[in-house]
Amino acid sequence: TGRGSTSRTDKRWQVNGTDLGITWETKPGQVAIAFGDSIGRGFTPPGPTGGDWRSNAIGFSSQRDLSKGLKIDTMVQDSRCHAAQVISSRKVDNYEITTIPTSGFALGKRQYMSYMSIRTWGPIPGIWLTNYGGMAYSDDGGSTWTKDQYARWDNIFGLSNFQVSSMVPQGDYVYMFGTPNGRLGSTALARVPKTQVLNKTAYQYWVNGTWRPVADSSATPIFGGPTGELSVRYNEQSKKWQASYLDIGRGAIVLRESATPQGLWSQPANLVTGSQYPQVYGGFIHPWSTGDDLYFTASKWTTYNVELMRVRVR
Repeated sequence: TGRGSTSRTDKRWQVNGTDLGITWETKPGQVAIAFGDSIGRGFTPPGPTGGDWRSNAIGFSSQRDLSKGLKIDTMVQDSRCHAAQVISSRKVDNYEITTIPTSGFALGKRQYMSYMSIRTWGPIPGIWLTNYGGMAYSDDGGSTWTKDQYARWDNIFGLSNFQVSSMVPQGDYVYMFGTPNGRLGSTALARVPKTQVLNKTAYQYWVNGTWRPVADSSATPIFGGPTGELSVRYNEQSKKWQASYLDIGRGAIVLRESATPQGLWSQPANLVTGSQYPQVYGGFIHPWSTGDDLYFTASKWTTYNVELMRVRVR
């Protein structure tokens, strides 16, 4: 993204600076790409500084050969050559400063997006306070989105395990991997039948080795943190689950693997380090990664734009 990028998002949709780049397959041959706070005119990095602020934006790509890069074909627009904000936010500090996508998936013709309602950014990087983790859905291919008023996990006393969530459909269930607000928490797990995604009472939580229909606060960690910007997928080729995230303790975006959602999960292995790419974060796995080539998007605070990266996973 940004000036000089393969997609020239600055010229085509007035997205000069943005981050995250969460990808999921919307239909055969197309992926959606969801971004966080996006800046247009007056963009002056580091970070999302400047005018024309949108809390989020979404584009679409049909670029199958990722070795040639990731080109965005189009973005949802609210006027000519201007990317729209697709999930509303109040933009009032200490109330709701922004709404940030955390994952997405498709079931049939309906698109789902998990997001976090951020109350305020913290005084130091990696710390923020959320109001809740919620879900939005789209029935027109991702052009318009509705925030479901019931499918939300309120952040009571700042202790909820499902504020920054990565949701993955597999088999009869959609699995929800969640962390507390910020980048310091551990990862918990829930699941829900595919037909009941927006019914919060249908969720079961992984608690000390069993699935239980209990409060989300009862979920126990499947692996420890610190975990930031979690991205999970099921790799059909290897029959393994893969989880990437920012580990601020290691100063790296790392990868873990497991045969089942609940584990045992492997120890983290570095994908990219802060010494290679200063102030890197994110690490959202592209669903079209194949074989030993793992493609993921990463952001750098210094440039505040999104890059496509590839690593070889032996």
